[in-house]
Amino acid sequence: MEDIFIDKIKEPKVKDVIFIEGLPGVGNVGKLAAEHLIDELKAKKFAEIYSKFFPPQVLVDDNGIIKMVNNELYFAKHNKTLKHDLIFLIGDYQGLTPEGQYDLSIKMLEMISDYGIKMIITLGGYGLGRMVDKPRVLGAVTESRMIKDMKKHGIVFQRGEPGSGIVGASGLLLGLGKIQNVDGVCLMGETSGYFADPKSAQEVLISLTKILDIKIDFSELEQKASQIDKITSQIRDIEPPKAKKSKDELHYIG
Repeated sequence: MEDIFIDKIKEPKVKDVIFIEGLPGVGNVGKLAAEHLIDELKAKKFAEIYSKFFPPQVLVDDNGIIKMVNNELYFAKHNKTLKHDLIFLIGDYQGLTPEGQYDLSIKMLEMISDYGIKMIITLGGYGLGRMVDKPRVLGAVTESRMIKDMKKHGIVFQRGEPGSGIVGASGLLLGLGKIQNVDGVCLMGETSGYFADPKSAQEVLISLTKILDIKIDFSELEQKASQIDKITSQIRDIEPPKAKKSKDELHYIG
């Protein structure tokens, strides 16, 4: 098996795409957000990515059927309500090693470049290690000229955040894209990092839909967030007092 094998199911007829990454990470914020948008736009899967850089395991569903862990690519074409062609990257895992992270990110950008990349948007969670009532969406961009427009969409650019760096595909895709002169932004929803966080994912999606200038239904995410709120209310009862944060403390997203 090749280090990275791409099984292309169909050839999407898209161009000048906005490439959106939503792989698993802190609070699964990016994954939840991307998968919800895929469902809302009825995006179609066009490729599956298998790699030696993923964990050596298979997943088993409720019926006992296995599947290899993988990443998947979906596309949505522009129409009356969607102004841009979109390609989404989602999946079960990110690469396990630094080498794997680099090789997978490079491979993805090479593939998407065939369709022309207009912009890269990566989605993730910004772990705070404490419960968050009203998550903000923090931003990082490849060019300073983008900050003014992103702030209009409710994205926060605050000195000292997101700390020392962005770990994993959410950071690498932007960095590698910048080398190729492709604009990019990372949207990071504040999250405790204790569990999957649909409330943070919804806040990220609100900012993303403003960037894309589209409207979607959030009811499914709102229901999930309501269920999580019941859990968080119990956690607050047992959560220890908040420690003073060191200015050298490492924060990261994924």
